[in-house]
Order: sequence, then structure tokens, then C-alpha cells
Amino acid sequence: MPLATTRRAGLVDQVIGQLRDAIAQGEWPVGQRIPTEGALAEGLGVGRNTVREAVRALAHSGLLEVRQGAGTYVRATSEVSGAIRRLCGSELREVLGVRRALEVEAARLAATVRTDEELATITELLDQRDAAYRAEDIAAFVQADTEFHLAVVRASHNALLTEMYRGILEAVTASVAATAKPRLPETEPIGHRGLLAAISAGDSERAMAETAGFLDTLLRGA
Repeated sequence: MPLATTRRAGLVDQVIGQLRDAIAQGEWPVGQRIPTEGALAEGLGVGRNTVREAVRALAHSGLLEVRQGAGTYVRATSEVSGAIRRLCGSELREVLGVRRALEVEAARLAATVRTDEELATITELLDQRDAAYRAEDIAAFVQADTEFHLAVVRASHNALLTEMYRGILEAVTASVAATAKPRLPETEPIGHRGLLAAISAGDSERAMAETAGFLDTLLRGA
């Protein structure tokens, strides 16, 4: 009996590993429904009970979300992201506060370690953001603005910081939409050209100040 239990646990762990890899590699993006229990069992060549145990474990760790009667959906790309999503509230002020903590440090690091390629990507995304705003295309603006901030975080070259930020990316997107809509089309968007200039110049202090400044402005209005 102990040997059978060991083999069983090992098989579940293998399935957990395969599902985790598929999620991390983007085979099933965040928010997407994964294949049914039966389809997974057939594709992996294991029993349904094994798949069920693996899914239960990944749901407990925050990677998956089981919705009764609707299926199982990807909640996060890693256990770290899953934990952050559970801890980060959905209230706008809470999201902006968490963003401030992560983005200020990311801006500081990006100003000192970013590559020329990363700077070009950040610049292109900011141009797309501002063009979308002028065109009053809220969906394109929200997407470009979110990708701009993620690109800055990635340019920090801090893998844990990046993973933590990715863990709240849906909340970041929602906060961008919530703070942009009241401004369109009467006012200009909150500018990020100062942040771009600071990162380009390698000025970490200014990069931090620019990031803290625009997030504090949003916090005051939240």
C-alpha cells in the first residue's frame, strides 16, 4: 500500500508539472478556460482522478480557478502571481498603492540597467499610448499604457519584481481603464515623457520621482 501511494503521488506531481509548464509558457493565457478534465486525462494518458487531484492542487496554489458549472480557468502564471492576486484587493486605491510600491522600484532599476532594445520598446509603446489617446480609442490606450508599464518593469531585470507585477496585471489594466475614462476626451493623458527621459538618461532618482508623481496624482483622484 505505501508503494502504491508513492507511485500515485508521483503521477499527480508529474501532471501538476506539465500543467504548470503549459500555463507558464502561455499555452493557456490568464483568464482562459483550460480543457475539460476528460480531455486532459486523454491527452496526458492518465486517469481522471489524477487530473482532478492535480487541478485541485493548482487551484489551491492560485494558478487555476475552478468555477462551479463553468469549468476551470487560468488565474495566474505562477504560484507567486497567484498569491499576489489573492492578496491584492480590487479596490482602485489598493491597486494603485500596490502599483506604486512595485513601479517606483522598477523605474529606479530600469534607469540603471535597461538595454537599448528595451528603451526602444518602451518608447514605441509610449508613442502608441499617446496616439491612441488622441484618437480617443480607449481600448487601444488601455492596452498600450499597460504594456508600457510592464515594459518598464521588465527593464528592471528583476525577475521576482516582474513576476509580482505580472501577478496583478489584470488589476493594473482595470486601474488604467478606470482612471483614463473620466479624462477622455477633455484633457491630456497623464504624461510619461518625463519617465521615459529619465530612463533614457540613466537618472534613477528622477525615474522614481516621475513614477511616484503620476501614481500619487491618480491616488488623489481615486
